[in-house]
Amino acid sequence: MNDEALKAAVGQFMKYVNGTAQRELEKAVRKAMASGQLRSNETCMTGVTLSIEKVGLDVTIYGNIKL
Repeated sequence: MNDEALKAAVGQFMKYVNGTAQRELEKAVRKAMASGQLRSNETCMTGVTLSIEKVGLDVTIYGNIKL
């Protein structure tokens, strides 16, 4: 596999992950806000774990979502 093919394959996967993750995050935050678990001025620590078992990749990326 050449670099361009790798970039294309990873990019396609990331588009899928981005769309799915955004929908799931929005759904979870809306549900938590509706139940009173979250308020509109809060900041939520968020993490995403990325793994590739075959190559031993296991990294968690953290960030904040300010509501």
